[in-house]
Amino acid sequence: MSYKTLDTTKIYLVTGAAGFIGFYLSKKLLEKGCKVIGIDNINDYYDVNLKYARLDKLKPFENFTFIKGDISDKAMIMEIFEEYKPNVVVNLAAQAGVRYSIENPDVYIGSNIVGFFNILEACRYNPVDHLVYASSSSVYGSNKKVPFEETDFVDNPVSLYAATKKSNELMAHTYSHLYNIPATGLRFFTVYGPMGRPDMAYFGFTDKYFKGKSIKIFNNGDFENDLYRDFTYVDDIVEGIERLLSNPSVDEVLHKVFNIGNNSPEKLMTFITTLEKCLSKALGRNVEFKKIFEPLKAGDVPATYASTDKLQKAVGFKPSTSIEEGLQNFADWYVKYYGVK
Repeated sequence: MSYKTLDTTKIYLVTGAAGFIGFYLSKKLLEKGCKVIGIDNINDYYDVNLKYARLDKLKPFENFTFIKGDISDKAMIMEIFEEYKPNVVVNLAAQAGVRYSIENPDVYIGSNIVGFFNILEACRYNPVDHLVYASSSSVYGSNKKVPFEETDFVDNPVSLYAATKKSNELMAHTYSHLYNIPATGLRFFTVYGPMGRPDMAYFGFTDKYFKGKSIKIFNNGDFENDLYRDFTYVDDIVEGIERLLSNPSVDEVLHKVFNIGNNSPEKLMTFITTLEKCLSKALGRNVEFKKIFEPLKAGDVPATYASTDKLQKAVGFKPSTSIEEGLQNFADWYVKYYGVK
């Protein structure tokens, strides 16, 4: 198995550059000497101060250009492609969150459908070496067969968010086929880590602890049949993306989709008790969450579990960060960033 290492002479366009994964990917590319054009609309879906804090870490790099804008603005996207002529495009800009898609569907169509269409159109008229885009493990819906494999049937999404991600895969496949765009979709599995998204459970649980509030756990208190999640540490995700960037499909398959997960699912309760231990260590005192158990929420799935064989075969990559190590890094960052005692 051989794959090409990162080409630092290329220009990389990263949408969602102030987002969680977008920030870490941009930082890694910049540290390697690549030129990065970052786009983000800095929307207020969660605390914008965190987005600006991420950007502050990117701005010192001379090779970084930041543009505040929305990918649903087609004229702006076309102008950026014509001016900067990116060789590789990584579309990570998207309205995230499964539950929020039930409350506010409009933003998902604007960002995830219209926005992605604009990126595809820009790649059509300004040919690129590779388009990499974010899909999601949520496309698997409530599939019972585990681990989830890329060849599984994914035509029954259980949330609008999942439906938009499945649509992205279909759109990319079509554009790839019609206009010879080498494209790779990444089905992310529950990404976590320092500077992560405050809407994610581990972050929300930590917030609630410091506010003296109870956390809600949507597993009915059924520890025997607990929810399983393939928690994947952000550094592992970025390593996987970096390896794929310089390796577009060159065979007869121009469009490919990969799972990018940990291949080692954890019970939700194991994840929670590990987080308690990591916060205890970060604070130097015992931490225990107040817990309320509730039924599974609409749109949630009982298990996510990635088969990563395809990714490993393509670029020799398998995640290696344990939840103990990953959550400790998060807990240490949280305590320092928020100055909590």
